[in-house]
Amino acid sequence: MSSQITNKNNYTTTPTSPNPYITRKLNNMDKAKAFKEEQEDWTRLYHKMLKGIEVIINIQKQVWDIIKIVGKTNTTIAEMEQMILQASINN
Repeated sequence: MSSQITNKNNYTTTPTSPNPYITRKLNNMDKAKAFKEEQEDWTRLYHKMLKGIEVIINIQKQVWDIIKIVGKTNTTIAEMEQMILQASINN
């Protein structure tokens, strides 16, 4: 891009105001860069939250499995108590 330099009476002058299109373009680029950074921040937060939710789901599955095992163990203990009581009554 050539700058608009004019010679008048042996003085060199340049335009005092910048090209408004370029200024607008640069401002839009700054806004786009800021938007992209903000979007990347939200994306990181979203993935971090997803990982946290995944951990919570895995823990919940483990708790449910433990509850099932405890239920079976309680049933087995109750059956053993009944057998012991019947054996002691019979002797």
